[in-house]
Amino acid sequence: MRNSGSSEDVSDVFQDSIIILYNQICDNSLKLTGDLKGYFFGVAKNVWNSHLRKRKLTTELDLNLPEPDPEESNDPMFERILSRAFLKLKPDSKEILTLFSDGSTYEEIAVKMNFKNETYARRKKYLCKEELIDLVKEDPEYQEYLRFLK
Repeated sequence: MRNSGSSEDVSDVFQDSIIILYNQICDNSLKLTGDLKGYFFGVAKNVWNSHLRKRKLTTELDLNLPEPDPEESNDPMFERILSRAFLKLKPDSKEILTLFSDGSTYEEIAVKMNFKNETYARRKKYLCKEELIDLVKEDPEYQEYLRFLK
């Protein structure tokens, strides 16, 4: 619960961990090198981290740009600016951002893009996002858009 969870999450993680442990016992794949309590805690921790990763993937790409009102979120002017900026990106940058927005994990992006590891995939996604933000800010219509928001 100290790691962004609720009491319902505690129950879910506990149940999922019991199921994983049960399946490992049934499959004879449980290899204990320490005490069962520590092993179970590790399984639960991995289950919760997996839930957190999935939650993080469902959040949309945050461009750190001024957000319009929710009713204006489909603002054609901003969509036009963003589309123009996206088209100016290098093909690899477009693909990385598209994979990320489609919900691919960093590990999947690393494999698809032939990166050495997921840490490098994280870095590349960050750089691509920064490049997109810069292109949006450079767009002449963006300043007009900001004035329009005020």
